Amino acid sequence: MRLTEWDGKVALRRHGISLPDAALITGDLPPPGFDDAVVKAQLLEGGRGKRGLVRRAEGDVPGTARTIRGLLGDPAAPLMLEQPVAIVQEIFLALRVDGTAQAIEVLCAPDGGVEVESGAPPLRWHILPEAPGAIATGLRVLRDRFAPDIAARLSRLAVRLARVMVAEDLESLEINPLARLADGTLLACDCKAVRDEAAGFRHDNAGTALSAALEEAALTPLERRARDQGFQMVEIPGGRVAMVTAGAGLGMMMLDLLGDAGCPAACFMDNAQGGPAETAVQRFAAAFEMAERPGIDAVLFYTTLASRPLKGRVEALAAALREKPSPKPLFVGLAAGHAALAGYSMERAAADLAAVGVTALEADPHALVRRLAATIGGS
Repeated sequence: MRLTEWDGKVALRRHGISLPDAALITGDLPPPGFDDAVVKAQLLEGGRGKRGLVRRAEGDVPGTARTIRGLLGDPAAPLMLEQPVAIVQEIFLALRVDGTAQAIEVLCAPDGGVEVESGAPPLRWHILPEAPGAIATGLRVLRDRFAPDIAARLSRLAVRLARVMVAEDLESLEINPLARLADGTLLACDCKAVRDEAAGFRHDNAGTALSAALEEAALTPLERRARDQGFQMVEIPGGRVAMVTAGAGLGMMMLDLLGDAGCPAACFMDNAQGGPAETAVQRFAAAFEMAERPGIDAVLFYTTLASRPLKGRVEALAAALREKPSPKPLFVGLAAGHAALAGYSMERAAADLAAVGVTALEADPHALVRRLAATIGGS
C-alpha cells in the first residue's frame, strides 16, 4: 500500500523523526501560522514538483490551493501545508527491504531534490537496524561524500529509519529532500512510503485513511469489482490484449512478451492476499468485459499446471466459453507437467478448445504470443 506524504509523515512523527510543522486542509483557508506555507498535493505517485503540484504560497494559500486543485481537476482535493524551512543542502535518503540480502538497503546522495536522478549514483550499503555496528557501517560509506559530522548524523538517522520500517512494516521509505539546515539539523521535507499490505491488520487504519481513500478513488469499476471478488486487477491504458493470468511472476513475464511483440497488455491480474483459491470465472468475466471495448483486439489466458489435471481445466474453460464466448480472438496457453497430462494430451486439449472458439492453444508462451501477434498485427 502506497502512503501519501501526509500519512507517511504521521508514521515518522510517531517515531520522533524531525519534520517541518504541517497541517492538512480540505478547504481553502489555512490554520493559524500557515499563511506562507508550502502547499502540496497529496497523491500516491511521485513527480509532484515537476507537475507544479508543490508550490510556495507566498502569503496566498487560498489562491495557491485553487491553482493546484485546478491542475488536479478536483476542487476538493486534500492538500498539505508545510512550514517553509531555510535549506542549506537537499539530501536524498532512501531505504528498501532487500529480500536477496535479507537486510535493509540504504541509498544516500548529497544532491537530492527533483533532479536527483540526473546526479551521481547514490551511495549504497546494507544494515540490520539492531545489529552491532550498524551505525559504523553507514559512517564508513558516507564519509566518502559527506563531511564527518554530517556523515555521522546521516548514519544514525538511517538506522532510526530502518527501525521505523520494521515497526511500520514498510517495504520502502524515501525522503527526498532530506533538508540540512544551517545548524546541521536534518528535517524530512518529503516522504514516500510503501507498506506491506499483508501487514495491514497490525496497524490502525485511521493512520492511513487518506491513502486508503485516494487508492479507492483511483480504482476503475473493473478493478473495484475484482478486489471485491478476491483478486487484484490493474487496467493499463493503451493496451490491446485483455490478459488473464494468476501469479505476479507469470503475469509480468507475459506482460513483457506482449510488449516486446507490439501487442501491449490492457490489464494485469494477480492473486490477492487471503483471497479464494479459484477466481478463474471472475477473471474471464472481467477480461471479456474489457474485450468488448474498441481498441482491445484479443484475449490471452496463460497458466501452468503441475499436478492439477489438464483435462479438468480444459473442460471448465470449454463450459464457460459455451455459456459466454469470448468477444475477441482468445489465445490460451497451458504449460502442463507430466502428472497433469495423465490420460489427456495437448492435442486433445487443442481440439476440444478449438470446438468452443479458442483461436490457438500453445504450451510455450513465446509461441503463443507469436501467434497472437500474427493474428492481430504486432511489431
